[in-house]
Amino acid sequence: MFRPLLAGVFVAGLLATTGSPDSIAQDKKGAPKKLARIAIAEPTEAAKDPDFAIQGEYEGRYKEGEKEEKFGVQVIANGAGEFTLKMLRGGLPGAGWVGKNVAPFSAVRQDGKVIIRDGKKEPVQGSIGDGVFMMKHDEAEFLAKKVERKSKTIGAKAPADAVVLFGAEGDEKKWTGGKIVTLSDGKYLDVGVTSKQKFGAFKAHIEFRLPWMPNSTGQGRGNSGVYFQNRYECQVLDSFGLSGENNECGGIYTQHKPSVNMCLPPLAWQTYDIEFTPAQFDANGKKTKNGRATVYHNGVKIHDNIEFPKECPGGQKEDANPGPFQFQNHGDPVVYRNVWVVEVK
Repeated sequence: MFRPLLAGVFVAGLLATTGSPDSIAQDKKGAPKKLARIAIAEPTEAAKDPDFAIQGEYEGRYKEGEKEEKFGVQVIANGAGEFTLKMLRGGLPGAGWVGKNVAPFSAVRQDGKVIIRDGKKEPVQGSIGDGVFMMKHDEAEFLAKKVERKSKTIGAKAPADAVVLFGAEGDEKKWTGGKIVTLSDGKYLDVGVTSKQKFGAFKAHIEFRLPWMPNSTGQGRGNSGVYFQNRYECQVLDSFGLSGENNECGGIYTQHKPSVNMCLPPLAWQTYDIEFTPAQFDANGKKTKNGRATVYHNGVKIHDNIEFPKECPGGQKEDANPGPFQFQNHGDPVVYRNVWVVEVK
């Protein structure tokens, strides 16, 4: 299947023209009706939406004659029972995907079932339900089961020499503007906060969770940001299933896109592990070396010793002084937990 599919459908870049969340519209002629904004941080509320059970990641194998190969599927909810399907040869990002060859399929909820469609929106033999993805296309058969991946560093304990910026209720006092968000599964740090303590070189661990916002797209979907030294922003965004740009999750805003988009589905806990060396300045305040960082998203290295030629938009101007962390507020209910920093001398 991947042999003929690679020749036609499974080619890099096709998703951008026929299968991106922004391009999937309703079958009616003309512009689709704008959907009401949904922004849910509470897991029990999101679970009431039948689309929530369908969206997510699937892993399995396809067969074509005697040939068999691993593949992955990312199912992105677009609201109102419509989905984009990003089919990936070799497996999911960070777990076997070869980094290209994306198939443009979509799906729609119809008569109580989720029907798979091809790039022309024609139904194909296949469906999604009860945690199972099934599809037949030409002579190939695809079968995959839903998985809930977890970061390799989720729940990482703070070392003895770490500064714990948020570990439990009460630590919000360590932040200017610090507020607690109480949900059914815990109490977390709200957005729009800046740490009272400032840092130079460091190693940091941060956990965050994106809300369920199926009716929103682009920068309006789970938008926040981790500013370190309040100068450089590692973007936080629900960019699950997108291409992975410098303004998407894991991107250094306007400067560096991640080497792979490791964004997990909404309401999955995710991690950033950041190793940072600040810019250096001489006695006259002239910069002699750029700041650098290595970033792991969900345990996968997405930036390897990258340089910051300047501060990111919205950040404080670079100088020799240490700076705080800021968790940006863009009006979406992103939450944070288990935030700690080890200072590097």
